[in-house]
Amino acid sequence: MEGGDYKAAIGLLYAIAFTIKMSKKGSHQIEGYFDYVIPPLEGFWWQDGINGIDYAHKEDFHWISVIRLPDFVAENDFRWAVDEATKKKKQDFSRVEFLTIEEGLCVQCMHIGPYDNEPATVTMMHKFMEQHDYELDITDKRLHHEIYLSDARKVAPEKRRTVIRHPIREKEE
Repeated sequence: MEGGDYKAAIGLLYAIAFTIKMSKKGSHQIEGYFDYVIPPLEGFWWQDGINGIDYAHKEDFHWISVIRLPDFVAENDFRWAVDEATKKKKQDFSRVEFLTIEEGLCVQCMHIGPYDNEPATVTMMHKFMEQHDYELDITDKRLHHEIYLSDARKVAPEKRRTVIRHPIREKEE
């Protein structure tokens, strides 16, 4: 990504996630807190003016990266974590947002291998979807979603595991 923007965004997300996880050791106690493992990085991807995904034009992708937070984390706890991380890291965290995402009905599949091979997995997902009387429902609100179970910095491309999730709806008659 241009200027390392994607890598920088991921660094900001993990800084907030770790600040929340380690809050148990500080003065800010989150109601209902229990110890947990930080979930994997996730990405929502889209291309303007495209219905679905056009893998031939990856340069046109836009993205939102997220790290799921436990349900006990309220927006005020998130804002505290942003303030705390800003003080400790002396970085600008203003781009990090508290989002609630309701995905609705989806089809998903575990993709194993390089990201460049995802179109074959997506094709299988779409065949499955069509065989069961569903149709793709990617819109400006319902996006191509990936959950990265492997760390791309540490896992060989052919061994990477990525959950691919696409929004669907029942076929209209």
